[in-house]
Amino acid sequence: MSNFDYDLFVIGAGSGGVRAARISAGHGAKVAIAEEHRVGGTCVIRGCVPKKLLVYGAHFAEDLHDARRFGWDVPECKFDWPTLRDNVLAEVSRLEGIYGETLGNHHVEIIKERAVLTGPQSVKLAGGREVTAKTILIATGGWPIRPEFPGSEFGITSNEVFNLEEMPKRVVIAGGGYIANEFAGIFHEFGAKVTIVNRGDQILRGYDEQIRDRLLQISMTKGIEFRFNAPFQEITKNDDGTFHVVMKGCDAIDADLVLFATGRAPNIKGLGLDKAGVELNEKGAIKVDEFSKTNVESIYAVGDVTDRIQLTPVAIREGQAFADTVFGKKPTKVDYASVPSAVFSHPPLAGVGMTEAQAKNKLGTIRTYTSDFRPMKNVLANRNERALYKMVVDASNDVVVGLHMIGPDAPEILQAAAVAVKAKLTKADFDATVALHPSMAEELVLLK
Repeated sequence: MSNFDYDLFVIGAGSGGVRAARISAGHGAKVAIAEEHRVGGTCVIRGCVPKKLLVYGAHFAEDLHDARRFGWDVPECKFDWPTLRDNVLAEVSRLEGIYGETLGNHHVEIIKERAVLTGPQSVKLAGGREVTAKTILIATGGWPIRPEFPGSEFGITSNEVFNLEEMPKRVVIAGGGYIANEFAGIFHEFGAKVTIVNRGDQILRGYDEQIRDRLLQISMTKGIEFRFNAPFQEITKNDDGTFHVVMKGCDAIDADLVLFATGRAPNIKGLGLDKAGVELNEKGAIKVDEFSKTNVESIYAVGDVTDRIQLTPVAIREGQAFADTVFGKKPTKVDYASVPSAVFSHPPLAGVGMTEAQAKNKLGTIRTYTSDFRPMKNVLANRNERALYKMVVDASNDVVVGLHMIGPDAPEILQAAAVAVKAKLTKADFDATVALHPSMAEELVLLK
C-alpha cells in the first residue's frame, strides 16, 4: 500500500502535462492532474490552435481576391469578426472536451482547481484540501510578459486577443517575435492598419537572416508598418476610447488596440516552489536535468516552465519521456537537435537545423544553396510575392545541416524535409531525388 494519495500529481493540464498524465496512468500509476483554467493549456485554449484557425480565416482575404484571376466571379465580400470568433471559440471548447475525455478514459482524475506546492511531495488545492504524491510534475507552461510603463494597463496580450468584441481598425503590436508577426498578418488581412513596434532592430531573432528579411520586405509591401528601436514611453486613452501611443525615437500613433507580444515567461508565480526547495535558473525558469528532474528528487518539470525549447510538440515529447522514465521503467531523453519550427505569418516561414550564421560559427566552412522564385499560383494571380528556399550544407561531408524557407505552405513542406535533416542526409541525396513537378517543394531537390 502506498503512503501517498497519488503516485503522480501533475500541476497544469497543458500539452506536456496531459501527455505525461495519460502515459503515466497507462503504465499503471494512480494519477491526478490539476488545472485552474481550462484543460488543454496555452496551445489548445489560447495559443497555436485558435491562432491557426484565425490564420486560415485571414487567408481568405487574399484567396478571394486571387480567385478572380482564375476565372471566378467573386462578389465583394464582407468579413464578420463575431462569426469567426465564435466559431473558433466553439472549436476550442470542443477540443477541451476531448482532452478531458481522453484523461478520463485513462482513469486520470481531473481536479479543476489551482494547486500549489507545500513541500516536496504535497500540494494544496484552492478549495483547501491538501494531497500527497510520490512524484509531482510541474507543467504550468508560460505566461505572456506585459511590459510596465505608464498606461501599459490599456494593452492586451495574446491571452485576451481571441475574445475581442469587434475588429479594430488600427492596431499597434509590441514585439518582433513569432506572435507579433503572426497577429500582424491576421489583423492586416482582416482590414486593420497594423504597426509593429519593436524595441530592438530586427524581427524573428533566431531565424535565418535572409528568410526573416524576406518576411519584413513582403510585410512592408503589403502595408504593415514597422518601428524599430522604439521602446514604449506612454499610452493614454483618448476621449473617444482609442489610445495614444508614445514611443521613443518616432512619432506617436493613435490606435484602437494595443497588443503586447513581447515574449512569455515561466508561469511559476505563487506556485510554492520555494517551500518545496525547487531551484530556478538565472532566467527564472525551473532547472531540470536531462530527464526533466529538478534538484528535488520527487519533483519534475516539463514544457515552457523550463528553459528549453518553447514549442508544444517539444513539451509533449518531454511529457512522454518523463512518463516512460519514471513509471515505464524505460529511461528516455528528449533529443533537441534539429527541431523544426514555423511562423504562421503571411506568407508563412519555417526552418530546421542551423541557420547560415550558426553553421559558419560552428562548422567554419559551409555551402549554401538558395532558390528565389515566384510560385506558379502567384504568377497567375498577378501577385509579385516571391518564395525563398535555403539549404545550408557542411562543406566537409556534404551533410545538410539546415533548411529554411518562406512561401506558401512552407510549414507543410518543411515538416517532411525535417526528416531528411534529422537523418543527416547529404546534398547528393537531395540531388538524387526525382522532382515532383509542378510543385513548390521540388525546389528542394533542384537547388544549385
